Amino acid sequence: MEKIRVLVADDHPVFREGLVSLLIQEEDIEVIAQASNGVEAVEKAHQLSPDVAVLDVSMPELNGIETTKKIKAASPTTAILVLTAYDYDSYVLGAIEAGAAGYLLKSVRVRDLVRAIRALHSGETVLGPHATRKLLSRLVSTKGEGVEVSQPLHSRELEVLKTAAKGLSNKEIAQALGISVRTCQTHLANIFAKLSVGSRTEAVLRALREGWLTLDDIP
Repeated sequence: MEKIRVLVADDHPVFREGLVSLLIQEEDIEVIAQASNGVEAVEKAHQLSPDVAVLDVSMPELNGIETTKKIKAASPTTAILVLTAYDYDSYVLGAIEAGAAGYLLKSVRVRDLVRAIRALHSGETVLGPHATRKLLSRLVSTKGEGVEVSQPLHSRELEVLKTAAKGLSNKEIAQALGISVRTCQTHLANIFAKLSVGSRTEAVLRALREGWLTLDDIP
């Protein structure tokens, strides 16, 4: 079994070590590194290119939002999950704009956190569809330069991305489009590679900014 390689960054040792001890009990998850601050998290992400990075939003030396930006710059395919005690709109917006694929509170159940890590690794998001639409509608009004796409997405990839924007799981996308789950995952992987992103949220945001999707495509 290929394991999901995870980096955990939190400045509270008890919480961080407790989280790691819970995650390593999962057969499909491997914690490849820990960090106690944002600078250390960026350095380890650059060295190891984890599949998923779980970050606190409040850390010394470099906060979670700035850490997210730097990790995405160093390792674009790493999916970022912000795990924090703060439920502020500005933090959620800042984290997603910085490139995070998910945002959860520390009150989340362990099984839901594990499910979120697996979802991010599969290219899914861990934001509710209504929250996603609200955030994207605010983000799309801010024009970004983006990354040059080496080749445009073909029609099937755009169809998959449009369906993914509705908040469906990979299985649900596959059923809706009459394709296998594996084919759906392949399309998403190709989309992420072409756009140099690590999550659906980033891909949808890019598509909105480029005009490939509209807010009407998101419920």
